[in-house]
Amino acid sequence: MKRSFSLLIVLVLSNMIMLAQNQIEVHALKLSGEMPNGKLSVNKQLSKGNAITKDGTHKIKLYPNVEFQTLEGFGGAFNEIGGEALMVLPKGLQDEVMTNLFSVKNGAGFSFSRTAVGASDFGIDAYSYAEKADDYNMEHFSIAREESTVIPYLQQAFQKNPDMKLFASPWSPPAWMKYSGLMDQGEDFPEKNKLKDESKIYEAYALYFSKYIQAYADKGITVDRLIIQNENDANTKYPSNDMSVAQMSKFTKNYLRPQFEKDNIDTEIWAGTFRTHGRLDAIELAGSKENSALFDGIGIQYTGAVYINQMKDLAPNVHYMHTEGRCENGKNTWGQASKRLGEISSYINNGIPNYCYWNMILNETTESGWDWKQNSLINIDRQTKKVTYNPDYAVIAFMSKYLVPGAKRIANYAKEDVISVKYNGKLYVLVQNKNEKSQVYECQIGESESKKVEVPNQSLAVIILND
Repeated sequence: MKRSFSLLIVLVLSNMIMLAQNQIEVHALKLSGEMPNGKLSVNKQLSKGNAITKDGTHKIKLYPNVEFQTLEGFGGAFNEIGGEALMVLPKGLQDEVMTNLFSVKNGAGFSFSRTAVGASDFGIDAYSYAEKADDYNMEHFSIAREESTVIPYLQQAFQKNPDMKLFASPWSPPAWMKYSGLMDQGEDFPEKNKLKDESKIYEAYALYFSKYIQAYADKGITVDRLIIQNENDANTKYPSNDMSVAQMSKFTKNYLRPQFEKDNIDTEIWAGTFRTHGRLDAIELAGSKENSALFDGIGIQYTGAVYINQMKDLAPNVHYMHTEGRCENGKNTWGQASKRLGEISSYINNGIPNYCYWNMILNETTESGWDWKQNSLINIDRQTKKVTYNPDYAVIAFMSKYLVPGAKRIANYAKEDVISVKYNGKLYVLVQNKNEKSQVYECQIGESESKKVEVPNQSLAVIILND
């Protein structure tokens, strides 16, 4: 079953020589075609800037001296279903998959990823680490269920990229801590799908988080950031918990921070994950200096640019991060993947320093434990042991190689979705040619002479210039 797979890519390049002042390097990923055994074709070429100018030239003006946020990188979400699928593979094939996802040198180099505290909607079913009711002292706390799925999945990721940052959030507290007595089925009991407003419950839940951070640390897994509640406005058939900004702030101030201080835990505590779905909880939090000061930052997903900028206007000194990419419907098409640049630019170009895809690995069904399908970077067939790399993998891995931790976003003028950054003396400009024919792109750095280059049809490309 061993497959040769270097990075995400088969590299096709013409003479790799040092860029001269009048040259532009272009790396282009075709947004179509088959990907046998996960092999993708990225064309690398050098241009002397003498492409013929055509009507409709795409003009991009770059301002390297106008800097915005420093990027924290790309990543995706670990889940129980993905971990179970990964573990059915032979060790060599597991290693290959994890190299392709996390190796900085030979893979996508994912550096900023997510996991769930207990069951997410892509757990096999609902579970927590405190299943025994009224266990206020967490005497029966256990992460044993994850020792054959999520934990080895995470451990292998850290082996490939020891510098990876990890954040975690619960979809629901343990069932007995809620008025409903259930982790899931929130859509049937929305008024009861809430954490009990009781001191002994808050104390137990704070201890629950503390024990989780410590138990994972004992497994060699560092949780850098804890987000209090995934989609705090959700009442769904899968695990969820409706938590107001007031309750989130009260719990953090009076119970969670004191517990972390007592136990010498330095994991950051973040608000969220917020979305804009009938409520503006992130805006409400950002608008309260008292509440926003309780957190190390705010995590957002499914949030439009107008709301991102409203948050930043209200709380310009607060840190923000992206927490979940579009899930889609499990069809894993190139058409869906081709929309990722627009999605990602809506966050990066509005000051968010990272992008976190959702499910990195799913099994052959693409289904959650609650029977709904979503996209993933990779699918693993548990019977045949076949590994399928999906179009989203091609696109996200491609961008991850250029929008790296430490890169500075710089200003650009363009009439389309463009992301421009500078890193290690070079400028990287991500563009997408959606046309059926190749297109000329004209780049100008400040007032210097412009350079022209052709970008292949139906491709995602990065144009690389000397700074």
